[in-house]
Amino acid sequence: MADSEMGRRRKYCKRSCRQRAYEQRALVAGASIPDDAVILSAGDVADFGDRMFALRCAAEDLETAVGEDADRITLAGLVDDLLSLARDAERLR
Repeated sequence: MADSEMGRRRKYCKRSCRQRAYEQRALVAGASIPDDAVILSAGDVADFGDRMFALRCAAEDLETAVGEDADRITLAGLVDDLLSLARDAERLR
């Protein structure tokens, strides 16, 4: 067994993640905010909403193209756009 396999598994990927978790816990200590809550600024929420809107529009564009029997190249381009927007939508920061 290697040294890296001994002991308990790490909870955080790196020290900065552990520090952010500590800061988050300290911010909500004594507050009515649940420990597992995610706190976002109004700008972050608006940005996330914009990304969700763009993602929905791309899905609707793909649906329309399929309904109109678009050619394979057009569909492939729309799928690429949809996947790109979905990946972008996943990030919260």
